Amino acid sequence: MNLTSPREVSERMRQLGMAPNPLLGQNFLIDANIRNQILSTSNAGAGDTVLEIGPGLGVLTEGLLERGANVVAVEKDSILYAHLQELFGANPRLELIHSDFLDLDPTRWSRSAITQVVANLPYSSGSRMIVELAQLSDPPTALTLTVQLEVAERLAAGPGGRQRGLLGVLVQRWYAVRIVKTISGACFFPAPEVRSAIVRLERIDLNPADGVRLALFCKVAKAAFSQRRKQIRVILGRIEVPGYLPRDSAGVERVLEAAGIKSQSRPEELTVEQWDVLAGQLMESP
Repeated sequence: MNLTSPREVSERMRQLGMAPNPLLGQNFLIDANIRNQILSTSNAGAGDTVLEIGPGLGVLTEGLLERGANVVAVEKDSILYAHLQELFGANPRLELIHSDFLDLDPTRWSRSAITQVVANLPYSSGSRMIVELAQLSDPPTALTLTVQLEVAERLAAGPGGRQRGLLGVLVQRWYAVRIVKTISGACFFPAPEVRSAIVRLERIDLNPADGVRLALFCKVAKAAFSQRRKQIRVILGRIEVPGYLPRDSAGVERVLEAAGIKSQSRPEELTVEQWDVLAGQLMESP
C-alpha cells in the first residue's frame, strides 16, 4: 500500500477497525515530500541502527528499511503493532517492540546500541521521550524528529529567550538543535489543530558524561526551573538535592562566584555551560 496516500491510509484504518486515537498522538504522516525530507535530513542508511518511536502505519519504517538501515521500532498500539508485523515482520533488519517507549529501560538506547533516532513523536508525550534520551550519559549521535512546533522552539531556545526552559537545557547539554522545516496540519491524517516541525539534533559532545555530574546537572536544572521566576541565589538556598543543596547564603555565594554566575540571574538566563560548571562546583564543594 501507499502509506502517504490519504485514501489508502483511510481504507487501511477501516480494514484494521480502528480510528486514530488523539490521546496516543496518532496523527499519521501522509505527505511524501515531508516523509522524504525527514529521511534525507537523517541521512540514515546502511550501518546505522535507528530507533523509531511510534512508527504507526510504518511510513518512516518503510523508508528507513529501503535505505538499508537497521530499525528498532517501538509501537504501543496493539492493532498497529500487528499491522507492522504483517508489512515488515519478515525483514531481518527490523526489530519490532510492542511497548510504551516510556516503560522501557532508557539505557538500552545509548550510543553503543543506537546510532540515531528518527521519529514522528506524539504531541502528548514527545517532550518526555526526548528528556529520557537527553538524560543518558552517552545518548545517540543524532535525532531527527517531527514534533509540535512549540516543542521545536523550546528545544532550540537560547539563554534569556521567552521559551528557554528545562527541555532546551537538557537537550543542548548534548546537541546542537536546528529547526529544519515547519509543517502544516494538512500533512497528517487526521489533521491536528497545531503546526509541527522537523527538528534535527546533532551531538556536539561525543565523550560519555560522568554519571554523577550529569545526574546532578539534570536534578539542579529541573529543580531550578520549577522556581524559574526566582533568582538563582534564592533557588540554591531552597531547593532539595540530597547531599548538595540547599545551602546557606554564604555557601551559595561561594559556589556561584566559583562558577562565574551572577547571583541575580534567573534560570532561563544561564547557558548550558554555566549549568554544567555549577554542577561541577557543587561536587567540589560539598
